[in-house]
Amino acid sequence: MLIKAKEKKERALGVKLFLKGERCSGPKCAMIRKPYRPGMHGKSRRRKTLSEYGQQLMEKQKIKISYGVNESQMRTIFKNAAKAASAVSAVINILETRLDNVIFRLGFAPNRITARQLASHGHIFVNGKKVRTPSALLKIGDVVSLNPSSKNILIFKELSNTIKKYEPPQWLETDKDKIEGKIKNLPFDIEMPFDINLVVDYYSR
Repeated sequence: MLIKAKEKKERALGVKLFLKGERCSGPKCAMIRKPYRPGMHGKSRRRKTLSEYGQQLMEKQKIKISYGVNESQMRTIFKNAAKAASAVSAVINILETRLDNVIFRLGFAPNRITARQLASHGHIFVNGKKVRTPSALLKIGDVVSLNPSSKNILIFKELSNTIKKYEPPQWLETDKDKIEGKIKNLPFDIEMPFDINLVVDYYSR
């Protein structure tokens, strides 16, 4: 139900946010099945031309929905990023190195919502220790693996097979036999379906 609610917001924003991961590239994606705004009059409603402030709010909403962060977390992320030489690069690094996102990027979960649940329920280890905080920031060299006592639960039943067909981003590496992943580099070549510059401007007001 949570994913369906977020898919409605995705349709309202009019952009694919890949809330279901790879499934969003196929016909089951909400934006492909219903490429119009939700509601009775969704097909006939025109999208308004937004002011600069409206665009900033829309891009901010896209990030919040995509990465599952709340307003307080957003403010902290952009406040910290503003101290860096490149605020945009810093925002990408923070968002992408969150534990829930790394779980998703490694292919251990089909989407970030499930990844957050896996972490908060104690199914994920970082460097051999259980980490229950989905927003925990990882660093180069950190190793993410499954809790050994969780490997036989239903959600991981097919993981050993599905992960063999999955290739993570180049800044990550996976040991597909051990089902663990490692951060090799800071994130790079990340395609973002939103304009981070507009959100940097919003929080710098």
